[in-house]
Order: sequence, then structure tokens, then C-alpha cells
Amino acid sequence: MKILYLDATAGIAGDMTVAALLDLGLPLDYLQQELAKLGLPDNSFSLACERVERRGMSGCHFMAHLPHHHHGHHHHRSYADIRRMIANSDVTERAKELSQRIFLRLAEAEALAHNVAIDEVQFHEVGAVDSIVDIVGTAIGLDWLGVEQLYASALPLGSGFVETAHGRLPVPAPATAELLKGLEVHGHCGDGERVTPTGAAIVAALTSGSGKMPALKLEKIGYGAGTKDFSDCPNILRAFLGKVASGLAGDKVAEVRCNIDDVTAEVIGYTMERLLEQGALDCWVESIQMKKNRPGVLLAFICQPRQLDELAGLLMRETGVLGVRYQELDRITLERRAELHQTPWGQVRCKLSDHGLKPEYEDCRRIAREQGIPLRVVQRQAATGERSDL
Repeated sequence: MKILYLDATAGIAGDMTVAALLDLGLPLDYLQQELAKLGLPDNSFSLACERVERRGMSGCHFMAHLPHHHHGHHHHRSYADIRRMIANSDVTERAKELSQRIFLRLAEAEALAHNVAIDEVQFHEVGAVDSIVDIVGTAIGLDWLGVEQLYASALPLGSGFVETAHGRLPVPAPATAELLKGLEVHGHCGDGERVTPTGAAIVAALTSGSGKMPALKLEKIGYGAGTKDFSDCPNILRAFLGKVASGLAGDKVAEVRCNIDDVTAEVIGYTMERLLEQGALDCWVESIQMKKNRPGVLLAFICQPRQLDELAGLLMRETGVLGVRYQELDRITLERRAELHQTPWGQVRCKLSDHGLKPEYEDCRRIAREQGIPLRVVQRQAATGERSDL
């Protein structure tokens, strides 16, 4: 699996991200040709990339030269217009999907920050054609490089003020601050705007996690230079491209546990059902002996880290326990894909991995019950059946 890690020690902006992807090998003419498919009214923009120096480090600086684009004269576009423009373009499906995800996060943040409905968000700084170029350009680059998972370092908050279409605002600007929710941030850097709304939207919409770099076999590094030159560090975004070894994908899960000695078996069984319905990846109960020699149970589940609060809350509401323990764990999973297999009694979904093929239990169970035949007969048939397209 191909992974890209963005080291945003100095910060991140849309143009820096595109620059880093160009430095990793994305061809400039391919980028120009794909962006032309957006059918922007002014298709005569030209793209340039030049090597620059920032405090002792060299990087690629990306620029979109737009005709009739005087400072202060911005094309206003609503989020609804931009969403339609991307949907109707001929860029690849993956580039479309990634662009839409970034723009949606950006529009949600702008809507919250300026108290307007999401479709009516007017992009000033962002709607200017250069931001469309940065966001869709990032999506095109990730698609071209075949990046499957994106990670980012903790992001610097910056300080001071920034001039925007809404006037002089504190750094990070309100929309940027909204986008940073749920991401790791820090204050170890000088003043100035270090993370732009576009940069924050890319990280918020696409990363599987911010913080540490996952273990990977490093193949290439791209250096994307920002326009400003800061005094405290080189204004460069480093993009580390690599692979996770041997078909193993690494991600994080949260494991939650609690000891219970005063809840009925019915409530525990019901709670487990609810947790699994709401998206827990697994759930189990162990018998334990607790203080005052009370027999009790340990109820545990694992989930995606983003669901931790929701599912821990569900467990506490259903059982009445006053607290739970949790930890984040690294997980390694084999890459797998799904196939449909034909059996004499209908189709069965199967999971394929390097270790072979496993028919989906729920499908086999349903057929076994409907047809009154042993489960293992259905499973054997499904494993050897003809595959049909999903």
C-alpha cells in the first residue's frame, strides 16, 4: 500500500502541497492538462514550478499565473458552483472524489466560521481560481502518484493577524481553526500564518491520522516551498512517499474496557449488540473475579479512534458504569478485497486475502437456514463457486 506522510513542521498551504507532489514526480504538463478539464472560464492560466531556497533548504515553488487576476479582484464562487464544476469535469473519478472531500470540509468550516448555509459559502480567498487549482491539483497529484493513505505531522498554529476578505483576522483564521479540530497542533514556531484554510482542509479531509509518521519503506521525498520566508525555520513542506511492507496495512484502533459486577446478563448482551450495530469492530466479555470477591465480567470492544467518544458513551448509558479505560493500539491488517461467488442457492460475498478466501458468514447462514442444509455445505460451495462481478 502506498502511503504519503506530510511533514508540516513549517506549516502547510495548498500551493506547497501541489509543489511537493510535483517534486515527487507529478508531471507539470499532466497537471495543466487535467486542470483544463475543469472548464474554468479562464482556461488560459499557466502553471510554473521553480526551485527556490528557503533558509538552507531547496524546494519546488508552484505558481498558477492567472490572467486579469489583479490583487483584490477575486472571482466569487459559491460552494454549490464549485461542487458542480468538479462533478461535471472529466478528471479521474479518484481525483474528483478527493477534491470533493477537501472542498466539502472547507465549505463546512467556512459555513460555521461565518454563520451561513453551506451551499451559500462564497469562496473569497479560496474561490479565487488559484485555490481551485491548489485543491483539485492536490487531488490530481495524489491520484497520479497512486497514494492510498495520507498522514500528516502535528500542525503549527502560527500567531499574529492575517488580512482576508472578511477583514483583519487573528491567526489561525476562524475557518482554519475549525478545520484543525481533531488534528494534532502545537505552538512551537514563530509568528505569521503557518497553516492556510486550504492546507488545513487537505489534512482534515484526507489524512488517516495526524501526529507520528507510520512505519513505511521510504521511496522518495518531495520538497514544496511556501511563498513566504520565515526567520525561524525553512518554509518547506516535506512529503515522504513510501510503501507499507508486504501487503500489510497499518492503522490505529481504540480498545475500551470496563469491569462490571452489578449489571444483569440481559443488559450486557443487549449492550454488546448495540455496540456492534453502531460500528464497533469487535466486542467480547470475559469472566473476572473482582474486589469483595464478587464474580463480574470484563466488557471490552475495539473501534475506529474517531468513534471512541460515541461508543464509550453508549456503553456507559446502557450499563450505568461510571467510567471506562481505553488505549490506542497499532493494528496490522492484510489487504483484502471482496468478490461475489455463485452457489446453487444464490450469491455469497467472499473476502480474499493472501491467505486465501473466506465466504461471508452472514450470507452462508441465511442460505443454510432458508434451504435447510448444513452451514458447512454452503460454505464449501461458496468457496469453490464461480465468481460473478460485484
